[in-house]
Amino acid sequence: MSAFFFAPPVFAMANIVQIFLGADVVCQAITCGLAVFSLIAWTIMLGKHFDLKRLRILNHSFESHLRDQRSLLDLPESFRDRRSIPYADLFADAVESYWRAAAIGKEKGDDNSRARLEHAENAIQRALARQTLRYESSMIFLASIVSGAPFMGLLGTVWGVMDAFSSVAVQQTAGIPALAPGVSGAMLTTIAGLIVAIPSVFGYNVLLASSRRLITEMENYASSLADRIELESK
Repeated sequence: MSAFFFAPPVFAMANIVQIFLGADVVCQAITCGLAVFSLIAWTIMLGKHFDLKRLRILNHSFESHLRDQRSLLDLPESFRDRRSIPYADLFADAVESYWRAAAIGKEKGDDNSRARLEHAENAIQRALARQTLRYESSMIFLASIVSGAPFMGLLGTVWGVMDAFSSVAVQQTAGIPALAPGVSGAMLTTIAGLIVAIPSVFGYNVLLASSRRLITEMENYASSLADRIELESK
């Protein structure tokens, strides 16, 4: 019974290897390139998934800890040394800009809360844009793989079919032995392109939805942070 279940996959794998070895150099190169892109895509998808999950946990932990503090502007510097956490980065930029504007205002004799708040809000927006780019990093490369893999497979298909007809023209016969290597190699590149593109497009959509959710949460946090700083500065 076990031999019955394991024989078909083993036979299919051996058949794929034979098709690959029988294909021409171009089809082999395209198939190997798609295999490399598949490894890169899976590395990006898995790494991005765990990175976003880790950042979300760190963000919520920092926000919860910050919510328990009575005053944000007078917190120790240790709260501003956690730049690896996106929420902490926004907080650090906002507080540092607030006190920098206060110091400059005192030197010029024109210290007012409105100017300090504007500097803090501008700093929050800059940090927000910087962290948004961090959330979206590697997504462009993954999108390129999603878009490019089917076209690479199509290129291999067209090349394989052209090679098959070239063999027919040289041998002056349209039999299966003349057509099979080129056509099978063409189909192999098509399958390879789909194997790369299909998981990548699902992974890209899932990661895009996760990053957008985190960006929305960060925007809400930034708005709440600006409101709290404004209340404390009065």
